[in-house]
Amino acid sequence: MKRLRSRVQNIFVQKKPLFRAVFLFLWMSTLPACGTKPSAPTGLSFEGGPVYGDMFVAGSIAEPKNLIPILASDSASGAIVGEVFNGLVKYDEKITLVGDLAERWEVEREGLEIIFYLRKGVRWHDGRPFTADDVLFTYQKLIDPTVKTPYSGDFEKVERLEKLDDYTVKVLYKEPFSPGLASWGMSIMPKHILEKEDFNKSPFSRQPIGTGPYRFKRWKTGQFVELEANADYFEGRPYIGRYLYRIIPDQSTLFLELRAEGVDSLGLSPLQYRRQTENHFFKKSYRKFRYPSFGYTYIGYNLSDPRFSDPRIRKALTLAVNRQEIIDKILLGLGKECTGPFVHESWAYHPDVKPLPYDPEEAKRLLAEGGWRDTDGDGWLDQEGKPFEFTLLVNQGNEERKLIAELVQREWQRLGIKVKIRVIEWAAFITEFIDKKRFEAFILGWALSRDPDLYDIWHSSKTREGEFNFIQYKNHEVDQLIEEGRRIFDQEKRKTIYHKLHQLIYHDQPCTFLYVADTLPIVHARFRGIKPAPIGIGYNFIKWYVPKPEQKYITP
Repeated sequence: MKRLRSRVQNIFVQKKPLFRAVFLFLWMSTLPACGTKPSAPTGLSFEGGPVYGDMFVAGSIAEPKNLIPILASDSASGAIVGEVFNGLVKYDEKITLVGDLAERWEVEREGLEIIFYLRKGVRWHDGRPFTADDVLFTYQKLIDPTVKTPYSGDFEKVERLEKLDDYTVKVLYKEPFSPGLASWGMSIMPKHILEKEDFNKSPFSRQPIGTGPYRFKRWKTGQFVELEANADYFEGRPYIGRYLYRIIPDQSTLFLELRAEGVDSLGLSPLQYRRQTENHFFKKSYRKFRYPSFGYTYIGYNLSDPRFSDPRIRKALTLAVNRQEIIDKILLGLGKECTGPFVHESWAYHPDVKPLPYDPEEAKRLLAEGGWRDTDGDGWLDQEGKPFEFTLLVNQGNEERKLIAELVQREWQRLGIKVKIRVIEWAAFITEFIDKKRFEAFILGWALSRDPDLYDIWHSSKTREGEFNFIQYKNHEVDQLIEEGRRIFDQEKRKTIYHKLHQLIYHDQPCTFLYVADTLPIVHARFRGIKPAPIGIGYNFIKWYVPKPEQKYITP
């Protein structure tokens, strides 16, 4: 999965960490396959090498939307898909592309051909063998116009995909395509199951079968998704026997459950990281981590709405938002201002693009220039008799975003703009409002691909329902540069293009870029084998383990 929209974090897919919690003692009675026993004090050492057993209980405020990989566009779905499926390639701990379902590959004709040599002996979770037919099937669905996948943009430059034999495929591109190799990190799907399925109605969306380290076991709506270790996994059986993804849409409740040791990991809020976990209990029972996220939070606008189609108005809205105050008071300093579509850790980031200042007076001037004035003296801006008012959407359970919404509401009201805040449950927020473009403004976050290709998010062609340019941004020069950047392999030449894109997009202010937050996962101390790396901490989850005396849950 490349880009996901939730600020719910998942430590495993380096898309973001995890949230979760509530009354585990009562709730555990719904899991007859698992028992529970007291865990040993984590201060004691029982090292003796990795052993099998125990369960990892993740927590999230969001429920998955769809577990068909090419339709999974939110981070909750991505958290599960990332454990159940594999792509042909993946990123290792050093953010280098390595083989996954492909053992190796050859790039020929200056990138116009890639030959993938697939692993032999890999089986789907139902026992059927994985072959080249599954790769061809996945590609065909990615380019099928009847399938509402947001990931098709990565495969538009493919001229054709050829099966050379059951374990070799050749990809031929119409023209050089620099993100081509990385794009084959897309999860491969089983042809024998989905071949005759309608992707919009398939039960596979809630009962997936993959090749990954964990098998899907069950999904109880509003409560949990349960996975079990794949003993036949081609990279070796995971040491942790079960993965339980619990769903509770409230950050405060998640934290209470963390304190009760009912969840093993979640993504801490800045307040939780700075203050609420700085005590003896948490220092003894958990390990905290901090590293920059590869994504950003922003305020998006519906650019088809005449009020937001004028870039002067969008710039005014940004000038009136004190982004540094958000970082200082809401993030408690655990983040940086965002200046556009690339984060500081990306090689495409342009350091000369500086954030707009906090300047309410200039904001007022631009609004007046755009035709918004208080003509009747009631304190509110109006134009042709209509007040400047709109609704700002935020997703339920994310306290940071709610606080940000309240702060910007006050700032914009000082300008004379009426703003109503509406909080919506996550699944409905995405499917009923964002995907269908039934919004005026919203607060969301992007988790970005390591390759800086901007096509799926910013190209003007990617505005269909379910695609990622839901704000409907259009700039012909931006389109041309995005297309050019995809045709060049030389990183220095690409960097020049992306620096120009960074400048253009930030100048247009299609949204108010807010901040790049630090990722703040916390993990129970009984888990061993965690090795922080440039890509995060979850890349080697199948190697995590719990010493026998400290194992908390009895699993097969």
